Amino acid sequence: MRVGVLAVQGAFIEHEKILQDFGVECLELRNGKDVRQDVDGLILPGGESTTQGKLLRELDMFEPLREKIAAGLPVLATCAGLILLAGQLANDSARYFATLPVTVKRNAYGRQLGSFYTEEQFGDLGEVPMTFIRAPYIESAGEGVEILAKVHGDIVGVRYRNQIGLSFHPELDEDRRIHQMFLGSINGGKSSPCKKKAV
Repeated sequence: MRVGVLAVQGAFIEHEKILQDFGVECLELRNGKDVRQDVDGLILPGGESTTQGKLLRELDMFEPLREKIAAGLPVLATCAGLILLAGQLANDSARYFATLPVTVKRNAYGRQLGSFYTEEQFGDLGEVPMTFIRAPYIESAGEGVEILAKVHGDIVGVRYRNQIGLSFHPELDEDRRIHQMFLGSINGGKSSPCKKKAV
């Protein structure tokens, strides 16, 4: 199994470490040549969505990635990655891949609650740790979107077909269940896609 990790900006190294712990090969996606290679899944990390969107276009990565996602490539998108997937942004006219039928509000928690930690129910995984850093949230979800998690009544986790979109950063906590769920979606829905490496 090989997973591509968008590596033009943001918190991609933390995702790579988790994948490597599961014995998964990582391919850093840095240019158009990289994104045209075969991968089994894709991670869009947190960071600065405007910068990422700009670099995706400048580096000839945008359209090949959008086509792969639209064709069904499994995707885990966190924070800025969620903004890249969103069909609409409530407080910004920009649109990026627009493959996920949700409306997302950028920097939704403002400065005072710009960063916080909580633990909430996530799908059928039970309570999971959630670290938010100047995070967006999902104002509304379209038809067919499964809501996986809410915090303070706001939607912070969804799944739509091949796409998992999160407002928070699971790569910054020790809990690995969300990454395992993502890898399981690549592996035909099995919960244990690969053995974790011994440490």
